This record gives sequence, structure tokens and C-alpha cells, in this order.
Amino acid sequence: MRAMVSAGSVKFYDWRQRYGRANEHNGWVPRDFWLEPWEKEAIVSFHLKNPLEGYRRLTFMMLDRDIVAVSPASVWRVLKQAGLLSRWKAKPSRKGTGFEQPLGPHQHWHVDVSYINLSGTFYYLCSVLDGCSRFLVHWDLRESMKEADIEPKYRLWLGRTGTHREESYAISQ
Repeated sequence: MRAMVSAGSVKFYDWRQRYGRANEHNGWVPRDFWLEPWEKEAIVSFHLKNPLEGYRRLTFMMLDRDIVAVSPASVWRVLKQAGLLSRWKAKPSRKGTGFEQPLGPHQHWHVDVSYINLSGTFYYLCSVLDGCSRFLVHWDLRESMKEADIEPKYRLWLGRTGTHREESYAISQ
């Protein structure tokens, strides 16, 4: 028989081993354990009748009422594919939308405190930048820097600009 087909021995024995089985060429072959369309519809409709229940509780409620007998993972998968699962109605994230740049001077100030080594002595550089123009508005170099040292300088500079806190704010980096 193998000589009539002119196939190699490996291919022949592969064919012989597959004899009588469905041809499974890179496609989805329906399995016995896959959910039927009516089961998926039953899960979705039961969820719509009981919207406050979680998917695990829904699973056992459907099992008790002889609607469908499926695992909690299958119920979760069906509800997720139907778009019915959401954790909560949270506002969309602004992550990746970028920083909203100020349109004029003295709307945003960027306060930065850096640690600088000058000839073996460490100093603190406190600088204030205008958010719109990136102009270095004020800077101060000190050997020690605490919040009590920064706040009076910031208030002094704020008084010089003539701008009130309600109209603008500082961004600390």
C-alpha cells in the first residue's frame, strides 16, 4: 500500500495513526466540553436578571436552579466577552495625556531642591522656575535646607510677583 501512494515511511505511519479522526488543520475544531450558544445566552440573561450578584454566586445560583452547569471561570469568560463585567465606574485615567502647560506667566511655579557637591562641601540649591516661560525666577544656595528655610523664601518671592495663591499654584519636584 505504501508503495502505491509513494509517500515516505514517516508520513505513511502518521496517516495511519490519524486514520478515522477529524482533520484538524490549524482551525478550531468544536470540542465536547465547549459551551453551546444556548448556554452562553442563558448565562447572559441570568446575569441581566440578577445584576448585583458576582459571577461566582451566579454560577451556583444557576446550578441550583438547573439553568446551566458550568464552572465559575466559564461564567466569568462569557460575561467578560459580553462586556458585562466591570469592576466599578471609575473615571478614565489621565495617564499619558501629558502635562497641561500654563498659558501665561505666574500661573505655575516649579520649586526644586537639589543636592550639590562643591569642592567636597554639600549645598542645597533651591530654585523656582516659571511654568510658562521656564524662566529661573529665584534661586538660593544653602548649607542646610529644611521646610522652614524654603517656606519664607517662597512667600517672599510670591509677594514680589504680586500674584495671589488662589490664581496660581506651585509644583514641587
